[in-house]
Amino acid sequence: MTEQDDAVGPVRDVRRPLAVGSTYQSLTTQVFQELRERIIEGLYPPGTRLPERELSEDLQVSRIPIREALPRLEAEGYIVTMPRRGAIVRQLTLRDIEELFDLRITLEVFAARQAALRAQTTPPGPQLRELVARALEFTEQHSEHEISSVNSAIHEEIVRLAGNDLLGSVMQTIMGRSRWLFRLTTQRDQSEQYREHTELADAIYAGDVELSGAIAYSHIQKGRAPSIALLHDRLPAE
Repeated sequence: MTEQDDAVGPVRDVRRPLAVGSTYQSLTTQVFQELRERIIEGLYPPGTRLPERELSEDLQVSRIPIREALPRLEAEGYIVTMPRRGAIVRQLTLRDIEELFDLRITLEVFAARQAALRAQTTPPGPQLRELVARALEFTEQHSEHEISSVNSAIHEEIVRLAGNDLLGSVMQTIMGRSRWLFRLTTQRDQSEQYREHTELADAIYAGDVELSGAIAYSHIQKGRAPSIALLHDRLPAE
């Protein structure tokens, strides 16, 4: 057994099947996803050091997949590497949030339009409506953590429905950042977000390209100011 075949222990989604054409996720990918989740969930707050040895012991894996996962986390903006201090969880900035909205307003609007266009010839499955229904359930229960998770899943499902593999690949980093943002802004009006998601899903299922794009644009743009306001006193400018 090689070092990368070590037992994974607490790492979630062990040997979770990948998309068609792949076999199983590598241990490095599993470690990367686990560490990313812990950062997004706030288990590793900004400024937390991530020593390889401690991570290896915590996740019950060798240091090789840890060492390989850390550069991926840095490339996607979750950590920084400091001289003599090693890997440290990065602090999001208000500029990061503004840039995130700038990209979302372009790429997610395109995704919504493409999803509606595809719906004209290939009816979407029930997943999007099911996610919106779950969002209503969690909204009525005031379950902020669950609402954040399902709202992220709604946006990810729309990207999937767009049927553009390159877009899906590009959006992986952006969706991770979006989930990080959603975790930090759970105080936003969830009922309004549910209504907007419902309208967007209806437009996509109806195959209405223009309406889907317009709703997606409005939905994302309307979230910018409240998100910045909520984070203004919590994040540095740059």
